[in-house]
Amino acid sequence: MEAKVISRGTGRSAVAAAAYMSCSRIYNDYDGVQHDYTRKQGLVWQQVFLPDMAPAEWTDREILWNAVEEAEKTKDSRLAREFVVALPVKLSRDEWITLLTNFIQTNFVADGMCADVCIHDTDGHNPHAHIMLTVRPLTKDGKWQHKTEKEYLCIRDGEERGFTAAEFKSAQSQGWEKQYQYKAGKKKLYMSPSQAEVQGYERISKYPKSTKYGRQNPISERWNSEDQLVLWRTAWADMTNRFLERAGVQERVDHRSHADRGLDEQPTIHEGVAARALEQKGIISDRCELNRQIRADNALLRELKSLVKKLMDAVKNTVPAIAEAMETVRQKMIIFRYQLLRIGAGKEKLTGTLQIVKPDFRKYESIMKQLKVKVRNRRTLLDEKKAAPAIQIFRQRELAQKIAALSEDIEKLKSEKALLLNQFNCAEDQDIATIKQHITSMENSLNKLDQQEKKYACELEAALAQYTELQQQAVDMDALELDTACHAIRSDKERETVQRLQTAYGKEFDAGMLAQSRKNIAKMLDEPAVSVSIRQKLQQLQGQQSRQNHEKERNQER
Repeated sequence: MEAKVISRGTGRSAVAAAAYMSCSRIYNDYDGVQHDYTRKQGLVWQQVFLPDMAPAEWTDREILWNAVEEAEKTKDSRLAREFVVALPVKLSRDEWITLLTNFIQTNFVADGMCADVCIHDTDGHNPHAHIMLTVRPLTKDGKWQHKTEKEYLCIRDGEERGFTAAEFKSAQSQGWEKQYQYKAGKKKLYMSPSQAEVQGYERISKYPKSTKYGRQNPISERWNSEDQLVLWRTAWADMTNRFLERAGVQERVDHRSHADRGLDEQPTIHEGVAARALEQKGIISDRCELNRQIRADNALLRELKSLVKKLMDAVKNTVPAIAEAMETVRQKMIIFRYQLLRIGAGKEKLTGTLQIVKPDFRKYESIMKQLKVKVRNRRTLLDEKKAAPAIQIFRQRELAQKIAALSEDIEKLKSEKALLLNQFNCAEDQDIATIKQHITSMENSLNKLDQQEKKYACELEAALAQYTELQQQAVDMDALELDTACHAIRSDKERETVQRLQTAYGKEFDAGMLAQSRKNIAKMLDEPAVSVSIRQKLQQLQGQQSRQNHEKERNQER
């Protein structure tokens, strides 16, 4: 569940956001801009939910969100809260609607919020819902409550306490006084009028002392809290899992982060078109794990090179010694080939991931550049429209059209940006830096794997040269005897190879990859596809010859 606030301070409009997500045309009374997104595709379902105290006409989202815009007076007002939730692909459209309806009614509408919800599914693979919520509580008669209320810092007997305007009426009778700023010599001090009168100080400000942000409405304060956001996310996960269980689907969702769940690995991407592909291909590469594996590779390499060197230095021109050295080098070649296959698989995984991540990241950067330009241009046009005389009707109309076009472009870009952030599992723009770090990490890991690949390719060539040298030393030896000696110890060598690889890679050991390595090395050494020793072949021939001679003798006896 992605949560964000629609605010004028960020250049957004609740009317524009509602028009965009509902693929409709809505006129904004606040700025006189008509937002038309009727050409937008992908709308599956829409609905406006109201609490009992809300006016019935607010079921029309144009009336609802214009009422919201009218209630907010400041240029940086918070207009609405928006949630984007992923919908399980394995649930039906009716199940999505029922799930959303139950969740919204229970968690938002029952708490006094108006909710506007739309289901989107542009490609059949990324169903999701946008939920826009009002941020002002309502009174029992359907009027907007205040978000914050001015709080005066009053004083009595040296004690300072905050009171709202309504509270001060009763507090004043109890001796509490507002504080104002007075000039005491060269200093400016806050004190009560009665105290200043005694001192003979002159008041220099008509505004009483107050808290900086006022007193927040307790309902709004709760809605804006991090604890409440956790509760909403928990409720969504629990309700979604109940629907999945009811539908016989084994998958479950978890609102908690990996850190909260006690997992060491990096957090997954929120499900989406790109994010799902990233997750399947391992979007996050753990460089620490890669370095641990490289150290394991190097340790194994040092062990093998040391062993072979000892054998090569001590080898004698005897069949057992040559056979021991040849089989040791052969197994070393199999291990090197296994490491090359493993590195190749890692490179393929990283390359595939980067091919998915980098285009989306470049798209995000492009969107941010376009947004900066269009927001700046719209601000310029708004200032120009404000400064233009009202009698210049045509100029006013022209500017309004340009502003409307820019506003629509901005909303479209912001929606595209929000989807990308959602795909990357980023709540804010600042979080995108983590994705950039992951990309850099994966590129560095890919470079390390390239280096490792070149290293082990050279080691494999060197081992092949050693094996060839041993073959040359054995030219004058009996081929049958040497082959028999090699096969006699090969099984033990292969068990040692498996043990070394399992020790080095643990659970990452791949028996199938080892089998492929053996096939590759057998082909490199021109060995038969099925390893059969010369002695076995001769024994087979001798057996056939013996049977033929036996049959001839029997025929002669007859």
